[in-house]
This record gives sequence, structure tokens and C-alpha cells, in this order.
Amino acid sequence: MFRHRQICGDRRQARGDFGFGGERLGGHYRGGGGRGGRLGRFFDHGDLRYVLLHLIAEKPRHGYELIKAIEEQFGGAYSPSPGVIYPTLTLLEELGYLRPESAEGTRKLYSITQEGTAFLSANRPLVDAILGRIAEVSRAYGGGPAPEIRRAVHNLRLALSIRLGRGPLDSGQLRTIVDALDRVAGEIERS
Repeated sequence: MFRHRQICGDRRQARGDFGFGGERLGGHYRGGGGRGGRLGRFFDHGDLRYVLLHLIAEKPRHGYELIKAIEEQFGGAYSPSPGVIYPTLTLLEELGYLRPESAEGTRKLYSITQEGTAFLSANRPLVDAILGRIAEVSRAYGGGPAPEIRRAVHNLRLALSIRLGRGPLDSGQLRTIVDALDRVAGEIERS
């Protein structure tokens, strides 16, 4: 399977499939994962190109649709940022593998060209291997909380950490924070 190297201080450490580190057990991964237990890097250099071409070959898509399609393929375990998707789409367009079908304002609808189809066909074994790894990640890590929920929980933890790092709380500040957390917890339970 796919491996990449990460610099760790002055030594190199090989990371497991998709950079999770940890130990592989029966198709699942344990331990390792990046900072704070996050999953590591999902694509090796250039792999995203093949995924984008594959998805666009299925049907013409906008950049946002590609982000959502990749998130869906990963079972919610990963959602690429626009800062990764759009430059890669521009590169594929410059290589002649994609062309914008129509522009709705600033949105481009990408379709694959004959050159893109030929490139995808010539690299079919690699594309299939990448898609297989995505399916494995989806089975192992997908189905958990939606990425938006994980982001919101992370933001909450960070906000609390920053506030508590500024010094002790007086009784009014403590009450405000506790009331806000209790109110949100109740709203979540009722949803």
C-alpha cells in the first residue's frame, strides 16, 4: 500500500497507509494518527489529480461538488479544502485534461477532455488502487460524526483552552461559561 515519509526532528519516520501511523489490524488502523488523534495525510503527491479526473469522468462537476463527492467517498472522515481542490483543477486544466464547460459567475463546470480520458485510462491500475484505499479508509473511519461536528467540537475545545490559559475565572465568568455549555448541551439533546 501507499506510504510516505514524515520528518520527525532529525530522523525520518515511515508512516502507514495514508499517513495514519499506528498499527494496522485486519484492515483497520489503531494509534498513531496525527496531532490530537487526527487522521494523517490522505493523498500522496499527485493522487488527488487522479481522483478528480475520475469523478469528473463520471459527470461534469463544479469544484464544490468535487469536495462533497470526495467527502462522501471517505464516509465523512475527510473533506478536502478548497485551497487544495481549486489549484489542482487549474493544473489539470492547464495540462489539457479538463476544460470548463460553462461559467456561472465565478463557478466553472469542469468536464474531462480526450487527453484527460486517455491519461486516466493509461493510469487505471493506479486510480483503482487509490480508490481502493479511499474505500478502506471509509470502512475504517467513516460513519462517525459529520466533519462539521468535529470542527465545531474542536473550535469549542480551542476556545476553552485559550480562555482558561488567560488566567483564573471569577465567579461571574465561570457562571457564564457553564451556563453557555449547559444550554448548548440541552439544545443538542433535544435536536
